[in-house]
Amino acid sequence: MDNRPTLQPKPIEDHIGGITPSMKKKFPVWRILAGIAGLIIVAVVSVLVMYTQALRPVDASDEAPRSIEIVSGMMPSEIARHLEEKDIIRSHTAFDIYTRLTGVRNKLQAGTYQFARHMSTQEVVQLLVSGPANEEFEVTFLPGATLADSRKVLLKIGFSETEIDEALSMSYDHPLFAGKPSTADLEGYIFGETHRFTKGTSVKEVLQRFFDDYYEVIQREDLVAKYKAQGLSLYEGITLASIIQRESGGDDKEQIAQIFLLRLKTGMELGSDVTYQYIADKEGRPRDVNYDSPYNTRRYPGLPPGPIASPGVGALTAVGSPAKGDYIYFLSGDDDRTYYARTLAEHEANIRNHCEKKCQII
Repeated sequence: MDNRPTLQPKPIEDHIGGITPSMKKKFPVWRILAGIAGLIIVAVVSVLVMYTQALRPVDASDEAPRSIEIVSGMMPSEIARHLEEKDIIRSHTAFDIYTRLTGVRNKLQAGTYQFARHMSTQEVVQLLVSGPANEEFEVTFLPGATLADSRKVLLKIGFSETEIDEALSMSYDHPLFAGKPSTADLEGYIFGETHRFTKGTSVKEVLQRFFDDYYEVIQREDLVAKYKAQGLSLYEGITLASIIQRESGGDDKEQIAQIFLLRLKTGMELGSDVTYQYIADKEGRPRDVNYDSPYNTRRYPGLPPGPIASPGVGALTAVGSPAKGDYIYFLSGDDDRTYYARTLAEHEANIRNHCEKKCQII
């Protein structure tokens, strides 16, 4: 019989199981929540930065006004997309959010506005809430001015180059343009007059007003019929009137019209210096009496291809109702009087006696 004592297993590290199990470390809940909060903060900050960026001006250096119409009945979202398409705001979404946050979504007013790309979305919205301005502006086009001169007038008022060039290059459905070649520009058709317009009026609307004035004169003076009696179409009559406008010094328009009409009927060159001067200036070339262009009526018989300026009422009516006479030459003397002649010898005598200075200028 084995009297040895029974040995009991000794726990390792005093643990009843013999081995101390490894304990899993618990990650504090507050750290998890802090991490989630941090991500949310980063996301919110990123969104705010993007939103703030989207409210900034499209181009802070571009102050040129752009006439844009907000049509009655447009929804705020449509207004936002329209302004984004016109490059006035950066983001229609930012516009939409801003109008909701500020509570002005249903206060946006229809009308024609002068926006600019240097305006922030906040400024654009403020203008839409205030409504279109009722201030007026004045437009004055002068008789004898060229199309380039009229363009400068519109630029000085504040219209953008883009809007001006677009309006000047359009084809207009107006009886004024009867007989005008489709390839011809609006030279000679910007009537010399002054009008006031409500702020927000477009260049196209401005021009339409002056076209109406022009045609009213043509109808009132029965110029289509009178030009036809002179063997001219409306377009040809306006072209000749534009030359007379630039040649005339005052009350001599009817007599100058008589001379030019006689020259046309006899096949003689018009010999007008203002025609080659016009085309040389337009093409950026030195003025030269021998300038080779159909506009040079010293070299080419008949009328030039089109008007060279905007004729005034006096020049327009002079073509339809020229003075009596058989003069074929004229000149403006150094004393600003107009001298007429029936023969070349008489004309040369007038040059010697009355045009010592002016006739030396080409």
